[in-house]
Amino acid sequence: MPILNLKIPPVLLVIIFATLMWLASTALPQLQLPNTLKLITFAALTITGALITLAGVLSFRQANTTVNPTTPDAASSLVTTGIYRYTRNPMYVGFLLFLIGWGLYLSSLYALALTAGFIGYMNRFQIKPEEQALESVFGAEVTSYKQRVRRWL
Repeated sequence: MPILNLKIPPVLLVIIFATLMWLASTALPQLQLPNTLKLITFAALTITGALITLAGVLSFRQANTTVNPTTPDAASSLVTTGIYRYTRNPMYVGFLLFLIGWGLYLSSLYALALTAGFIGYMNRFQIKPEEQALESVFGAEVTSYKQRVRRWL
């Protein structure tokens, strides 16, 4: 198992990437976007992301299973209803929407490009190990779910 698998909590990863995005926006050229557009877009994507993330958390709470992303093998049930009918990772989709909104607010294509790094990291070191852990607990049920529902959207 690679050393980074399930080691950095996703919320901390969002903070790290948001900081890197801010640094990129201060060091590299920016787009010229109207402040109103930046604020509205940032607010809309942040609120949408927060609602999607909350829907994921509430689904886990209703199923009485762990929300802790560093211990997926502790899951007591596989949640496939609610928001999980559309995405296997609504909390991560919500985080990504926030980062996209942040990059637009920063008016930086370089900052936006860093969201691809977030996706890559999450796929490799968070989602893939989570899916492996869930498969070891729930077996074919996870395999079937993965065939029906996309990882992101």
